[in-house]
Order: sequence, then C-alpha cells, then structure tokens
Amino acid sequence: MIQKFKKFTALPSEEKKLFLEAYSTLGVMRLAILTISFKTLTKDLIHTPVRSKAMNLSERELHTARAIGRVITQAAAHTPWESACLAQSLVAQRMLRKRGIPGVFYLGVAKEEENTKKIKAHAWSQCGGVIVTGEAGCEAFRVISVFEW
Repeated sequence: MIQKFKKFTALPSEEKKLFLEAYSTLGVMRLAILTISFKTLTKDLIHTPVRSKAMNLSERELHTARAIGRVITQAAAHTPWESACLAQSLVAQRMLRKRGIPGVFYLGVAKEEENTKKIKAHAWSQCGGVIVTGEAGCEAFRVISVFEW
C-alpha cells in the first residue's frame, strides 16, 4: 500500500489530476451503469450502427487521448468495484469530451468459443486512429453500435 502511494506521489501533477478524475469518474460510472438505463447514459451521444471514419486530430489531442486512456486503465486496475470495458469507455468519452476532443466508442459482440450459444460483449473507445480504452481483443468482436461525441 505504501509502495502504491509513493508511486502515485512521484507522478507529475497533471497525471495525478487525470488519475484522480479517472478513478472518481469510474466510481460514478459504475453506479450509473447499475442504476440508469443504457439509453439514458448515452442520450447525449450520436448513435450510428456502422463504424465511424477516423477523425483527424492534432498531435496535442492525440497525446491527451493517450494519456487519458493510460490513466483510465491504471485507475480501473485499482478500483475496489468492477471497472470493466463499458465503464472505461464511458469514462473516456466524458473525459475527452470535457477537453473538446472528439471520438467514438464501439460496442461489439462475439460468440464464446466453447459455447456457440453464448455471446460476449466488449466496449472500446477511439480518437482518431488511437484506441484509447479496451484495445485488448477488440478485433475479435463484431461492431454492433457506434456512439460518437
């Protein structure tokens, strides 16, 4: 525990702020996922059933998007609650939108290999050509919905 605190205090102040924002927003988003309908959670997004074209972002925007993705992944690994891919994608969307950076998040499905009657779902977010959250394994999922901001 002390080691984690030392590691956190050694971070640059901007990264500490991002981490704390990601951690607290993951908590809020987990609660929202459990208590609010998905339609309400995504009401301010543009829903389209097809993949979106990559947006052109500045190097600064891409750098910020990568940093946000990194801290969300780190924060999610340390929450005492479940911070799965959907919560991470929704947190990324909110943090990026707050900074005026456009992007998309995808919902995908895949059949489980051992049982073809069961499906798995996955969510991931992207800015420009950069996958911000949920990159691991996203290529195995068929996109069923796209939400833009």
